[in-house]
Amino acid sequence: MKIKYFNSAIIIVTLLLSSSCIDDILDKSPVSSFSAEGFYQTTSDAQAGIYGIYDAAQSAFRLNFAYWGEGRADNVKTAQSGEGLSLMQNNLNESSSSGDWTALYTMISRANYAIKYIPNVYAEGDATGNQLIGQAKALRALAYFYLVRIWGDVPLVTEPYTSIAQNIFISKTDKELVLDQIEEDLTYAAANCVTKFSSNNDRIMFNQGSANALLTQVYMWRKKYAEAITTSGLVMANSLYSLVTTMAEWGSIFTTSYSKESIFEVGYSDTETNSLRTLYAIGSYAIYTPSDKFRASYETGDLRIDYVYNTTLADPKAIWKYLGKGVSDEVSTASKQDIVLIRLADIMLLRAEALNKIGGTANKAEALTLLNRIRTRAGLSAFATEAAAIAKYGDLESAILHERSIELCYEGHRWFDLVRTGKAISTMNPINGLSDERNLVWPIYISILNKNPNMEQNEYYK
Repeated sequence: MKIKYFNSAIIIVTLLLSSSCIDDILDKSPVSSFSAEGFYQTTSDAQAGIYGIYDAAQSAFRLNFAYWGEGRADNVKTAQSGEGLSLMQNNLNESSSSGDWTALYTMISRANYAIKYIPNVYAEGDATGNQLIGQAKALRALAYFYLVRIWGDVPLVTEPYTSIAQNIFISKTDKELVLDQIEEDLTYAAANCVTKFSSNNDRIMFNQGSANALLTQVYMWRKKYAEAITTSGLVMANSLYSLVTTMAEWGSIFTTSYSKESIFEVGYSDTETNSLRTLYAIGSYAIYTPSDKFRASYETGDLRIDYVYNTTLADPKAIWKYLGKGVSDEVSTASKQDIVLIRLADIMLLRAEALNKIGGTANKAEALTLLNRIRTRAGLSAFATEAAAIAKYGDLESAILHERSIELCYEGHRWFDLVRTGKAISTMNPINGLSDERNLVWPIYISILNKNPNMEQNEYYK
């Protein structure tokens, strides 16, 4: 049975949190019906408060992880109308549902309460208290990392709302300052979270390894390549993580959860479900299916592709990656598979990219070795030399990015990779006309604008 975040204490705190003004720090009445300070009295309260943040993460990522990370990129297509189509056509506006950041700020709000009040429960310097605060900070950093990548400048809120004297109409903060806070939070988490839980919690709760993995993603976004090499090295040296070796195991990363390759996944269950089936799997009604460009991009003999979609169909109607190879599913009910946000192959390829960016014979050799480990697992021949990678893909960086596109397909990375590497416009302009750097961020949702007089729409959408 899967270990999930929930028990009666969690349900109680979640109900309290959701019924209070802290459910959305940027959309609230200035009167609170819940005293977080009064709640955080025991160690069980502190743990329940942390579970409440993970609960908010389930809501934040259940559908939007794919809209944010895949919907505007080149690996998907859709035959459906609605949000999926508007993202693919680059037809975003202030009514786009994926432009609503409420769920991410709910995560942040709950984390802020935990960070403020958990020290009341534990003595100063207590390792258990510090590791709980580390989890809260890592989850806050995760939410903010999505916010800055999707909307750019966003409000930075690091204190809970505890008084009607506080300003509830918060304006934007420069994204670089938000990223500074993200780094600070993750550095604390990497130092104070547990090394391991020795259970499935190591995949669905933040420990030192997952904090360093997320920090690697942040460093790569900020082009801090030396720092990314350091943190990725810590992840690769962590005994919790190793590459799976067979394609059956590779498929199970997404269908069964808790793989040894998984670093952080958002946990779901029969009662706490997500929208993976609606996104990818219900036959002709799936929101996203593999694009023609994606299907033409992989190399002959790639063993992964049979686990991604039905290659015998001229026009595949589903993505198998989360459902399972060969499974036919026309049911639109919610899904219980975990959503894998970070895994070892992702970190290895980011490390390869960073090594290549810094350059030098030894760094490029290691980058090629890392790339080849992912390729050969998939049944592809290794690049004997950098020249071989250049002959195939133009340069080593392009070979690494192509490998990320195939290896991490439909896991919510592709759009962010295109933006991070400056390739979004050149890639998407022939597909949907994307041409303006200001258009790389999302519009701010209309209800947020209406309820906060100090909130300005992002420039491109004014």
